[in-house]
Amino acid sequence: MTTVARRDGLPVSGRSLAGRRAVAAMLGVGLVTLGWPGAARAGGQLRVGYQKNGSLVILRQQGGLEAIFGPLGVSVTYVEFTSGPPMLEALNAGAVDFGATGDTPPIFAQAAGADLVYVGAQPVQGDNQAIVVREGGPVKTLADLRGRRVAFTRGSSAHNVVVKALARVGLTPADIQPVLLQPADAAAAFRTGAVDAWAIWDPFLAIAEQDPATRVLAQATDVAPTNSFFLARRAWAETSPDQVNLVLAAINKAAAWAAAHPDSLADLMAKVTGVPIDAQRVAAPRGVYAVRPLDARIIAQQQDIADTFARLRIIPSRIDIRKAVWPAPPSRP
Repeated sequence: MTTVARRDGLPVSGRSLAGRRAVAAMLGVGLVTLGWPGAARAGGQLRVGYQKNGSLVILRQQGGLEAIFGPLGVSVTYVEFTSGPPMLEALNAGAVDFGATGDTPPIFAQAAGADLVYVGAQPVQGDNQAIVVREGGPVKTLADLRGRRVAFTRGSSAHNVVVKALARVGLTPADIQPVLLQPADAAAAFRTGAVDAWAIWDPFLAIAEQDPATRVLAQATDVAPTNSFFLARRAWAETSPDQVNLVLAAINKAAAWAAAHPDSLADLMAKVTGVPIDAQRVAAPRGVYAVRPLDARIIAQQQDIADTFARLRIIPSRIDIRKAVWPAPPSRP
């Protein structure tokens, strides 16, 4: 684990009425929704899971959460994960409180009984995820994936990209040879030709694209709507809703900084992640950094993925996404 203690002068939110209004404005919600009065409870620890992309990388580098939670006596710890599935395993085990993933990891986690909640969404363009192949190789079209070895991380957003891409040409996962690998191992398998195709997201996608022998077969934009999500342990979200909202407000503050400093964004991301700056100059602008509430359309898109995976028996049974949305939307009549 890496504990980051930097505080780069970001203002503390939520200690005055003006601060409360600022937090509400950043989130696009009212003070009642934020749960004011009752600022974040003093003392304790906030453990944040992150990957090599997204708003949480900015927060870690800038000390945004420390600036908010430090005066409240809450320490902040960041834990890096290679992908969403192990992060959500850690969240379910109580090892982290909050994290960000693509669309598919929370579906697998909910299907496995994890007690987590969606607390925010990021509809993304989809150009930050793709299926790549070797230039000059046997796979020319999506239909050519039949019988081929396709690498992806099980339960990741790339898993959904593969399923949706195959469906576009009348195929199912049963028509390919899935090779289930974490990103680093999949990258090695792709480079050596041990797999025919690789479904992956940024910044790994941007790194792969640096190789002129790599060709994008299909982007996520070509196959399905894409969302990323912020998730929390249900117990933490229910007992500390004010803390959740302070984190979401900090994310939108980081997003505002990213929008105002596009030239500095790649440098910041490279410093935290260790990803080469040339790749981050491609990946960073493709990211979406602001958070918004889950609306009916986003919930429906997520339910469609879950229903598809249940129908294909990738997860054992149907799940209800709305039961994991925080705060839960009113029940339908």
